[in-house]
Amino acid sequence: MRRLLFILFLSIAIPGSAQTKITWTTLQDVRFTEKYSEEEEANFFFPHFGSKVQALEGKEVYLKGYILALDPIDNYYLLSKSPMASCFFCGMGGPETVVELKLVPGSAVFEMDEVATIKGRLKLNDHDIYQCNYILEEAVPYKP
Repeated sequence: MRRLLFILFLSIAIPGSAQTKITWTTLQDVRFTEKYSEEEEANFFFPHFGSKVQALEGKEVYLKGYILALDPIDNYYLLSKSPMASCFFCGMGGPETVVELKLVPGSAVFEMDEVATIKGRLKLNDHDIYQCNYILEEAVPYKP
């Protein structure tokens, strides 16, 4: 009986604390349509997330990439598939190749192009043109 209770406890406890490893390939499960923004008077790409990505929304995940230190003083960082010289903003990828990091205050200070694995809760953004399509909230450095 004790053994059965122990196994039951493990089966309940482990999934609650588990993180899911995702890759940049995982984040390619998205397609984009171009729409005009009256506010900005410009065209923007709006995402339509695939079922694999939608299933990850709100889940704790971790992802390895290059840190883009856009404003370290204000704790504003992105995680990129590629280093700054060949990132999305320089024409070497699409919006699915960057993830906005909402770091826990005081969790870390990063250097440009530092390779890091980051853990956080995945948020999908399909409407706010002032944020990335992928956001890791409550983000912290992760050591797998």
